[in-house]
Amino acid sequence: MFIIRRAIPNDVPTLLKLARMVYFINLPPDNTIIGEKVQWSRQSFLLASELETGAGKVSAGKRTDPSAGHHGTISAGLRAITGKAPLFMFVLEDAESGTPLGTCQVVSRMGGPGHPNLSYQLTRKEMFSTDLQVGTTHVVAKLHLDESAPTEVGGLILQPSMRSHRQRLGRFLSYIRFHFIGLYPELFADRVLAEMMAPISHDGQNPFWEYFGRRFINLSYPEADRFCQHSKEFMLSLLPREEIYLTLLPAEARSAVGQVSPETVPARRMLEKLGFKYHNRIDPFDGGPHLEAKTSDIEIVKKTMRTVLADTIAPDACTMSGYASILTSDGDFRAVETPMSIDKQGRVRMPHDAVEALKIEPKDSVGVTPIDTLRAATPPKSQPAARKGRTRSKARS
Repeated sequence: MFIIRRAIPNDVPTLLKLARMVYFINLPPDNTIIGEKVQWSRQSFLLASELETGAGKVSAGKRTDPSAGHHGTISAGLRAITGKAPLFMFVLEDAESGTPLGTCQVVSRMGGPGHPNLSYQLTRKEMFSTDLQVGTTHVVAKLHLDESAPTEVGGLILQPSMRSHRQRLGRFLSYIRFHFIGLYPELFADRVLAEMMAPISHDGQNPFWEYFGRRFINLSYPEADRFCQHSKEFMLSLLPREEIYLTLLPAEARSAVGQVSPETVPARRMLEKLGFKYHNRIDPFDGGPHLEAKTSDIEIVKKTMRTVLADTIAPDACTMSGYASILTSDGDFRAVETPMSIDKQGRVRMPHDAVEALKIEPKDSVGVTPIDTLRAATPPKSQPAARKGRTRSKARS
């Protein structure tokens, strides 16, 4: 069985190895930065556990309404005090060996008033000469400052050997973030942003940065990335506010605009299936696309509910599969993907191994997101014997 839990300090060496496999802005291959993120994630899970405790007893089958209340009020207040928004860092673990196999993260609110998120808004400009009867089309980029502080998902990395696993571990890692958002909407914004990684060379270089960003900020791509972990002031001060014609860039740089790295293609498709869309905004560093979705429109968030464990059930008696999670008073988060059934009272039943992995007992509160409907196996109907001398055939799908 595989478990998703919060990241712990002992994970840092493994997370560093994972970060070196795929270059991500929000998970740079830097031991110190990763260690700081893990520590802050720990404090953030403690904040969520306080919300869990303050909620009191949970009514069975109560769904979370992401449109209710003021999104991000708690996390915005926390940022005003600490200067940082809550960050939740998850790790996928083989329950038997305890080996970390992947990671992902969600930041409750990125930026805010006075601390905008930066992107380039792309537009097309049509030009036409009546004398020459010739027209041209240019793509123009202009700096876009967003102070609305959206939630951001990112940092999803899965060991290459596990990417084709029959249990779809990549989907599990990706969806668990939205499961968590559905359980604690007080911590998150009404819009979710995903900054997709553009193609990066093995030595950490990006053509869009080399031919565009570096003309204004004379740092290498990795240097600018590391500095950005602490402050974005240099980007606001040095990047031009005027329209830039991307036609002026070499073909190598233009071809990277709005594209993702091969390793990121599955993650982009997964997000697009959930309703994320590209609105012609790209990252100012590497030109990768920014995808967005309204929190209340994301299907996983809408399906997530709080309930209680009724009892265990045999796997072949379950009617669906999905995610179940528990968050303890000391901030220990655990989640599994498992067969399950929801009874008439809205309570969940799960197989014994899932209950054991979550370390819960009947009547304990549990977060649940149904994902797939399971069809009970039915014995094949007996076919009448074919008449002698005739052959009957039937196409089957």
